[in-house]
Amino acid sequence: MGEGLSYIAGSDVPAFVVNVQRGGPGLGGIQPSQSDYFQATKGGGHGDYHMIVLAPASVQEMASLTVKGFNLADKYSMIAMILADGTIGQMMEPIEWHEIPHRELPPKDWATTGKHGRSHPNFVTSLSIDPNDCNEMNQRLARKYALITEKEIRYEAKDCEDAEVVLVAYGTPARVVLSAIEELRRQGVKAGLFRPITLWPFPEKQLHDLAGEDHVKVVVDVEMSLGQMIDDVRLAVEGQKPVKFAGVAGGLIPTVEDIVEAAKNALKEAE
Repeated sequence: MGEGLSYIAGSDVPAFVVNVQRGGPGLGGIQPSQSDYFQATKGGGHGDYHMIVLAPASVQEMASLTVKGFNLADKYSMIAMILADGTIGQMMEPIEWHEIPHRELPPKDWATTGKHGRSHPNFVTSLSIDPNDCNEMNQRLARKYALITEKEIRYEAKDCEDAEVVLVAYGTPARVVLSAIEELRRQGVKAGLFRPITLWPFPEKQLHDLAGEDHVKVVVDVEMSLGQMIDDVRLAVEGQKPVKFAGVAGGLIPTVEDIVEAAKNALKEAE
């Protein structure tokens, strides 16, 4: 799959991919996981390329971000991916269908649908034998990725205005964190949730600015993996505050009790 995604990225064509993650590596199991974060956000194939990666935390967002993903792929002529976990992928919740506004679609003059009066056929490829041509392709992609990073970042921050402990999570763990925040605050610990919705581009500046607030003492990364998003969290925090990890792998889901204990221990170590 990674080779195919790399080829699409180098060919400048739109594609929409849905990845509902399960436990791994290898054959693994069928239980929910978040073990494909590296593959999705760092590129599963070769070359300097990115995909827009959207992380839903509800069935409503599975629907709305699917629409958004198609539109973003079309707008930027690149790959957009829904990165969900097996819990979200099999969950049943009520949703609201919103009317999709009409928009002008970019012309598909690259499509291989016949010449239709043109003197030449379309040929979709990512092959660049000349290194100067290949460099120019990479520079052009880099400019597009910079624009997306400027325009398309999405995230949610809840109860972070006074939080001593900022819990960073996406997908199903973010839902568990919401309950953990309630319990922590009941116990007198000010906790908040920072939830990236775009995993790429990652909301780096937003998390960096939050971590720099005086009231924040520690940041805890919560995942259903052994720590893949934590690299992006550390890069965003840039050493301003300690970054701790709380996670499980193989198809397990962190419990409220797990997260509460991890948050309290992290805060104790940071004080």
